[in-house]
Amino acid sequence: MTRVVECEKCGTRNRVPAAAASGTPRCGNCHAPLPWVVDAGDLDFTDVAEHASVPVVVDLWAPWCGPCRQVSPALEQLARERAGQLKLVKVDVDKAPIVSRRFTVQAVPTLLILRDGQVLARQAGAVPVHVLRKWVDNTLADTSR
Repeated sequence: MTRVVECEKCGTRNRVPAAAASGTPRCGNCHAPLPWVVDAGDLDFTDVAEHASVPVVVDLWAPWCGPCRQVSPALEQLARERAGQLKLVKVDVDKAPIVSRRFTVQAVPTLLILRDGQVLARQAGAVPVHVLRKWVDNTLADTSR
């Protein structure tokens, strides 16, 4: 599945795939990095999240959850800010019970940071974008040493 994303630099509309064998999405016109925000479920989670070439922030959410709807714009802002550096994968826990059980989701939203399919960090609950930014940056800085 692909999403259409407008490049913030030049305005060109680009198709961004859910999974890619290598690299990260770039604008077809100006080659600027594009935010990589995709949905995944039980059938495609491994391909979409575990085989990414960049760290992955997984948003385990539910459509009936108010805090999930609050944190979603902050996560998408973070994906735009870190275009080319991370991927945001959104998983609806009601439609993906296998993924939910795998990560022992007991509350939504639950956020994970994955690299090569391994959980580096876990965050439960909605937090503002500046807290998310610090959480992501600290986690990735700690694992790069």
